[in-house]
Amino acid sequence: MTQKELKIFLDRKVDYYNRPSFISNDPICIPHRFTKKQDIEIAGFFAAIFAWGIRKTIINKSLDLLNRMDNSPHDFILNHTVKDLKGLLGFKHRTFNEIDLLFLVEVFKQHYTQYNSLESAFIPKKENATQEERLTFFYNYIFSFEHLRRTEKHISTPAKNSACKRINMYLRWMVRKDKKGVDFGIWNKINSSELIIPMDVHVCRVSEKLGLLTNPKANWKEAVQLTKKLRQFDSKDPVKYDFALFGMGVSEK
Repeated sequence: MTQKELKIFLDRKVDYYNRPSFISNDPICIPHRFTKKQDIEIAGFFAAIFAWGIRKTIINKSLDLLNRMDNSPHDFILNHTVKDLKGLLGFKHRTFNEIDLLFLVEVFKQHYTQYNSLESAFIPKKENATQEERLTFFYNYIFSFEHLRRTEKHISTPAKNSACKRINMYLRWMVRKDKKGVDFGIWNKINSSELIIPMDVHVCRVSEKLGLLTNPKANWKEAVQLTKKLRQFDSKDPVKYDFALFGMGVSEK
């Protein structure tokens, strides 16, 4: 398959998967329950962080958490009482438990007390920061608050050569702007052209079969390499091809 043919093929797959029918069976359905920007950010963050394993379980666990927050995550974050926090006890999704949850609730409370959006947690003070620097900044920012080391495993960083699949997926949700109705595009300080592909085993496998990767490992180096190749197909919006690669990996085994 030539580069031109591959682009045509992938663009068709993007059009097929990037549509509202994609939402209901994907964790992105969780932030789609809300219209308030901060609710979308918070619900989306937890849905993305929980996104490993079976998608139905991820969605159900996210709904469980939202119910514990009275389905008003931003209001809960800012105004919860000690009694309200007791309602979070016992929450668990795989290795993520109440210790991790209570820590993030406290971090978000302090953040949203000072800032209007979670986007600022991804924006270093230096100009022209790279996406790698933004993700590293976010990781360091979150864990600048007092925490137990066990919680660090739930948020990835390029500094450890992680592919940062869940955070990159979250950023795709918040940053990408199109008229298809799936991604939100509510953040404006990061350009779609700078995003990195959310790489997991599905994306790796499909990318190898299509000749986009020769060393298909889910790490930061390979995620950057794959994104560079996808920019050859669309320099302004390379991660739109996540719909094609992930969709084929899950639905067209």
